[in-house]
Amino acid sequence: MERATRLWRGLLLRDFPIESWWQGSLLSRVSGSLRSWGKSSLLVQTSDWIGLGLVLLYWVFSAQSSTGILGLILLAMAALVVLGWLVETPTWLPVHLPLGLFWGIATLATILSPVPYAAREGWLKLTLYLAGYLLLQRLLRQLQFRDWIVGSLLLVSLAMGVYGLRQYFYGAAELATWVDPESGLAGLTRVYSYLRNPNLYGGYLIPVIPLGLAATWIWPSWGAKLLAGFTTAVNLICLLLTYSRGAWIGGLATLTLMAVLLAQWHSVDLPARWRRWALPVLLSGGGAALLLGILTVRSLRLRVQSLFWGRLDTSNNFRINVWAAVLDMIRDFPILGIGPGNVAFNRVYPLYQRGNFSALGAYSVPLQLTVETGFIGSLTFAWFLLVLWDHGWRCWKTLLNLRDPQGLWVAAGLAACTGMMVHGLVDTIWYRPQVQMLWWLAVALITASLASLSPQPPVDVGETPSETSSR
Repeated sequence: MERATRLWRGLLLRDFPIESWWQGSLLSRVSGSLRSWGKSSLLVQTSDWIGLGLVLLYWVFSAQSSTGILGLILLAMAALVVLGWLVETPTWLPVHLPLGLFWGIATLATILSPVPYAAREGWLKLTLYLAGYLLLQRLLRQLQFRDWIVGSLLLVSLAMGVYGLRQYFYGAAELATWVDPESGLAGLTRVYSYLRNPNLYGGYLIPVIPLGLAATWIWPSWGAKLLAGFTTAVNLICLLLTYSRGAWIGGLATLTLMAVLLAQWHSVDLPARWRRWALPVLLSGGGAALLLGILTVRSLRLRVQSLFWGRLDTSNNFRINVWAAVLDMIRDFPILGIGPGNVAFNRVYPLYQRGNFSALGAYSVPLQLTVETGFIGSLTFAWFLLVLWDHGWRCWKTLLNLRDPQGLWVAAGLAACTGMMVHGLVDTIWYRPQVQMLWWLAVALITASLASLSPQPPVDVGETPSETSSR
């Protein structure tokens, strides 16, 4: 039993000496090589504010379907990250080990890809996203930057939500066949705001909603609380009005986990006899409200029922055929896949396509990861998720015990990551730049808090706030 425990702790990298490992690596000799120049450089001294400006620009331009300028912003972010490495020692955490390994596997998959030139574009995108994540982690360690980054995102989402509500009340052009024309939902308005795709808009809202809930609890002024709460309410309504079934499932997972964590946060304020009932009452009340809505609102009921129609629903049938073709691709490229990116996918997928079911992706993040980087890459990414969740959960427990409101950002990050991965089981809008950086924002909220707590190790999950406070 003790041996199994050690193996489990080793797999989760709980005791991994990341700093010692980094100091002995070749890259550490390059890191900080321009430290003396950085002390007097105006560019270095203002680099965090420049990075903040780039993040705010990214949120603004990601509220549209065009993505060309987002690549330029990511390139500037990457330049700031490289500059930071040259003037100071970066903050590394154990969770970065499987993430870096995944990037290395993606690099090898690109080199050995059957379409290497096409895979190179996907590899570049992955590298820029990871650079954007590292910049976000650095900025989010500063509390004032957390408020700016999250607040600006919520304001952008509010503008998108208002436009989405306008589409619902005044109608919106259906830019593609988003509803089975033979179902009872033909002609239904599905809102998509400025993103021109309701599934993409639904995926965009999944991580924004827990951030709004966390801001409602954390921000001190009542004006800021009301703004965050109102924005969250608008986003919740728009999530329903996208009629995106995958986004609904992901949103339900997000809200459920966020409800659990908020119940934990407030349980210490409740009388002892009420604590055991708080979470069951909250979840049962939410479940009853959801069931009532499905039973009384015809459009919701039909949309939920279509999940169980199998191939009788055109969207279900489309995905099943795409998944079958992707499984054939994985069978032929099981180790390292075909290389990252939709360009490589579009070069290889037509060779396996079933009938007229053309696709831009696998419509499942686990399948997409496997077809791009093989089983080696997908298992490595699963390892990253496991380590991230374990360290994030322990960080949440530590901040909960300390009654530090900043822990609610960790809760929002965990809820957002969970919801996006659940949504990713049946769609791949996670790869779109409007959504991808929201994923890395959620990850950065967790790891930035971990970095701030690095001097004091997180408590074990089994400990309760009362046990810690009694020591």
